[in-house]
Amino acid sequence: QLETLEQEEQECLELRPHPTEKRTHIVSHQHGMTVTKTLQEGEAEPQCQSFCYSRAKLQGLLLEGASLLLLRVLARRQTMPPDLVFPAIDTEGDLCTSSY
Repeated sequence: QLETLEQEEQECLELRPHPTEKRTHIVSHQHGMTVTKTLQEGEAEPQCQSFCYSRAKLQGLLLEGASLLLLRVLARRQTMPPDLVFPAIDTEGDLCTSSY
């Protein structure tokens, strides 16, 4: 049973004259999960978007940190179950699937 309680991602692109910073914060709560994305380009005001997903939609969700842990366990066991597919959240904050 792997469960992500909170995850933070940050990307910075240092291109002149407008450096870009992108942050994604994912937090689990009683009703499901909230994904908050923030994008800041140069000196402009940050743009923020939030998405909420219910627990029912997230059944079996595998986020990046848990995915890395699972890959290490599978590599250590030197086995891969057939058709291993999990719900995931893509870089845009949308639900998708991740298969191995």
